[in-house]
Amino acid sequence: MLTPSEAPTETVPPQTGEQPLAWAPIEPSPKKRRLGLWIGLGVGAVVLGAGAASMILIAPGTTVAGIPVGWMTPGAAAEAISSHLAQTEVTLTGEGDGAVLTGADLGATADAAALADAAFAAHPMWNLGAWMGDPVPADIVLDDAKASAALRDAVPSSFVDPVDAGVVFDATTGVYGITPAESGTGIDVGDLNAAFVEAVGAGSTSFEYPGGPAEALPAVSDDDATATATSLNTMLTTVGFYVGDERTVPIDPAVAASWLTVVDDEGQLRIEADPQAIQATVDALPAVVDRAPVNATNIVDSAGNVLRAEQEGMTGRALGDTSGIADQFAAQLAAGDGVFALSVTETPFETVSLFRRIEIDLGSQRAILFENNEVVKSWAVSTGLPGTLTPTGNFKVFAHTRMQDMGCYEGAPYCTEDVPWITWFTTNIGFHGTYWHNNFGQRMSHGCVNLPIDLAKYVYDWSPVGLEVSVHN
Repeated sequence: MLTPSEAPTETVPPQTGEQPLAWAPIEPSPKKRRLGLWIGLGVGAVVLGAGAASMILIAPGTTVAGIPVGWMTPGAAAEAISSHLAQTEVTLTGEGDGAVLTGADLGATADAAALADAAFAAHPMWNLGAWMGDPVPADIVLDDAKASAALRDAVPSSFVDPVDAGVVFDATTGVYGITPAESGTGIDVGDLNAAFVEAVGAGSTSFEYPGGPAEALPAVSDDDATATATSLNTMLTTVGFYVGDERTVPIDPAVAASWLTVVDDEGQLRIEADPQAIQATVDALPAVVDRAPVNATNIVDSAGNVLRAEQEGMTGRALGDTSGIADQFAAQLAAGDGVFALSVTETPFETVSLFRRIEIDLGSQRAILFENNEVVKSWAVSTGLPGTLTPTGNFKVFAHTRMQDMGCYEGAPYCTEDVPWITWFTTNIGFHGTYWHNNFGQRMSHGCVNLPIDLAKYVYDWSPVGLEVSVHN
């Protein structure tokens, strides 16, 4: 402490009146108090820390499928979800004899990272209204193959494998049939999956499930196999190589079946086709498909009118590059399409007209057949006797009769039965076969033109309706 003599002094201004001047000591400045500041800083830090935490943590009371994730970051929540699923235990009762499997054994999974992010998005800690909110649903799935293997190892007596229905080709009937399915036994992984989800949702880390056998249905039913067989049989009715709408190279069902295999692919039937087996048929295609054009031939009259198409025209064609056809057809067959369209180069045909006519020379007793005014046949015939002469003039063939009786009616001057190959060119007069005489070259008939039977058939076939016939002396 300072003594009065040591204390600082300050100048006192002059005063009026009687009071004498004096020196007054200076009061020391009060010391600053810092305790409140430090306390304030501590509270502020806590508030700031809590605020920062509220920005990265999931709200209290939040659960994902029954798994608590409150007060956690999304990363920690994802780990908690995965760990909870892996450690959840299933005790198999009955024939399971108390065997215990974990979620890890059963391949229990969920998209933990996405679920944790969803939980934070819906229930962030900073949002007080999101505290103690509704559970976040989760899709928890057991790996079917892993779970089945674990269950089979734990309770082998509960498993008898079912038999899938199959599809087979019957060479005797030429169609596909089926081999029937057979049920087996096992533990239903789908039902176990539902029980697992229910237990986790209830907040449990363990639960019991029956380990005894239940019916295990085949993956391929009789209906599934029948549908595939029906599709194959339908394809067999059209299978082949086509040029346009023409099935130029049909494929026998047995051959097509030798190309095909019905595969049971984890319960799904599918068709495979072997390109190498198809290649032998592809190699033979040019010999079957390629052809020269065939000209159309029409029989016409003197005016050019078509009386009959004697020969239908056909375009020529040549098959293009066959490389790759076997692979392409195999892919089509596997997809159920048995119609393969071939690419060909076509050559058009020409149309030829044949002007046919017949002359009957009564004087020489001959029939002469012309084609484009060239003689193609000439025969001795027998025409009408005096009193029943063959009429002269220009006529046209109007009908053909395979066989009939002639003159066989009451009062007729003659009756000849079973007269063959009649080609009519005027009323009651025509060419026909004659079996009752062989005196051709002489008049012998009642007006018709008699011919040997084979030549009568030739005229019958050669002469369309409308053919011109000229009879003259």
